[in-house]
Amino acid sequence: MKAMVAVVLWMAAGMAWGQAAVHCGACDEWNQPQAPFKVYGNTWYVGTKGLSALLVTGPQGHVLLDGALPQSAPLIRKNIEALGFRIEDVKLILNSHSHWDHSGGIPALQRASGAQLAASAWSAREMAAGHNIEGDPQFDPADRIRTEKITKVRLVADGETVSVGPLRLTAHLTPGHTPGSTAWSWQSCEQDECRNVVYADSLTPVSADGFHFSGDATHPDITASFRASIAKLAALPCDVVVSTHPGFTDTFDKLAARTPGHNTFVAPGGCKALAEESARNLEKRIATERAERR
Repeated sequence: MKAMVAVVLWMAAGMAWGQAAVHCGACDEWNQPQAPFKVYGNTWYVGTKGLSALLVTGPQGHVLLDGALPQSAPLIRKNIEALGFRIEDVKLILNSHSHWDHSGGIPALQRASGAQLAASAWSAREMAAGHNIEGDPQFDPADRIRTEKITKVRLVADGETVSVGPLRLTAHLTPGHTPGSTAWSWQSCEQDECRNVVYADSLTPVSADGFHFSGDATHPDITASFRASIAKLAALPCDVVVSTHPGFTDTFDKLAARTPGHNTFVAPGGCKALAEESARNLEKRIATERAERR
């Protein structure tokens, strides 16, 4: 009888974690498991192969950044626990932007931890809708992927600092990829050597068909604010950078190249390099949009 109850509970837990799975062309690849690892100091990578999630640990509780896909939640929890930490000690979850590949796992992780969620006002509106909304470059009324709605969110403004015990993380709004995109920064220390860590949000000009970043009859021109976001990222104090998609900052190449005497994640100038690549991609997109109008 006890065995049967255990099986039923196990099945129920599995359904609770997996019931909101999202299916997309890249989702299976993005959601491949990745063993967790230390980035620097008290900053740890706990995400999947294709979607970053970071854990910043502290004596009075931990901060988790992003939740990847809905089906990524159990992988992230497993990674946190594999490092020797408890999901129940995550006190705060921070969001980069509200697309389902970065916020989809947050509801399950929030329930498991009891943590507060903090995000920009725009991201909060989109997460409350459970799908991309108008004004988002990827909004497509004919093709809406829906995820669990999130309604309890602490709103953060540009430059605002949030804390858990001695941990201090600062929000930097970088609108462009979405109107609510947010980079986060903090300091992590090893043997009294502290480094500025940046979790950089996507700065890629990806959109649904028909959206023009340079504006049209139905959308305003947002290229100036997009360029300003790129410049803001480039100017941040930045010794260590990890992007929301790990490939944007060569996360696993750095991991493979790291040695006991050389932490390849410590690379001042990483935010500037990411910003320069983002600027090139944006200018290519703007040129394409202008060519289409000729």
